[in-house]
Amino acid sequence: MQIETLAVHAGRRVDSATGAVAQPIHLSTTFERDPNGKWPRGYTYSREENPNRETLEKCLAALEGGKEALVFSSGLAVVNAVVQAMEPGDHLIFPDDVYYGLRRVIGEVFAEWKLESSFVDMTDTGAVSAAAMKPNTRLLWVESPSNPMLRVADLSAIAQIARKANAVSICDGTFTTPVIQRPFDFGIDMVMHSTTKYIAGHSDVVGGALITKHDNYLFERARKSQKYGGAVPSPFDCWLTRRGVDTLVLRVRQQSANAREIAEFLRGHAAVERVLYPGLSAHPQHELARAQMPGGFGGMLSVQVRGGRQEAMGVAARVRIFTRATSLGGTHSLIEHRASVEGPQSVIPANLLRISAGIENVDDLKADLDQALRPLL
Repeated sequence: MQIETLAVHAGRRVDSATGAVAQPIHLSTTFERDPNGKWPRGYTYSREENPNRETLEKCLAALEGGKEALVFSSGLAVVNAVVQAMEPGDHLIFPDDVYYGLRRVIGEVFAEWKLESSFVDMTDTGAVSAAAMKPNTRLLWVESPSNPMLRVADLSAIAQIARKANAVSICDGTFTTPVIQRPFDFGIDMVMHSTTKYIAGHSDVVGGALITKHDNYLFERARKSQKYGGAVPSPFDCWLTRRGVDTLVLRVRQQSANAREIAEFLRGHAAVERVLYPGLSAHPQHELARAQMPGGFGGMLSVQVRGGRQEAMGVAARVRIFTRATSLGGTHSLIEHRASVEGPQSVIPANLLRISAGIENVDDLKADLDQALRPLL
């Protein structure tokens, strides 16, 4: 089945008891045993397995073309499960512009874990290869495009480097979703998502997912973390997320089209210094993005305005249709001053605004940005 069909049907079945087309929400925490003490229907206790979670996991695995998926209570719960799966002394490689929440997991939550971490420019495969030469390298984590600098890494090269180092490669697919890019097609071992964003798609449920292409020890350790650590989404969260997937393809394609048109508009605006969007021919990894992102270039872009922090904050303060809020991937367009969100340790330029394009009329969105930028002229 093609992705449009999978988004509607994968993991879903008509309810056998009632014939309901929409899956019931199974709120029960526990499930009946047979007289012999066994669970022939496959469910024992909702922290361990639940029909709604099973449906969502099967759906996400099918969308990515993977073998199996695990869903968690948040994207950062996925990060925690993966890092917790490491052993003292293991070497982990991350992008130098990785999502700041991951840096805090490494530097604060697991500060005493005795892990060795390298943060490198993932667009420089030579630098990645050099970092992976350490014999204790166990994980290569890549964001492509990265958040919020929209850098594009060569996934095939990253996967090859990981295999040579006998390490596991993981790609954060939150920005792209399988509609835009499927990392398994380029040899990546696992894909993670903050399903809070595009997968669920309506800014009303928090979640995360880890999908594997094949059996590997990190995935199995993450499964134990999910099962015994208890970082599982509720049945209702799973139900909401699976419902959101029905329209995933339609939403992402419209968001991607809107983002590309906004990027083209901002590129020629006198109040704009730079636009970061892989769909622009001027983007340094544009040709690589074309090869890796056959479904489009995504709904995320960043813009650096003329001036500094004050000017950027002023633009965000003047928008009328865009909402000043963190997160991304919803049907409504969002804008935020990313450096302020990340705090004083942020390496993000002070004049940068991150934009998540929604599904509104793109002419309205461009007009809103134009009126917010004009005071800078």
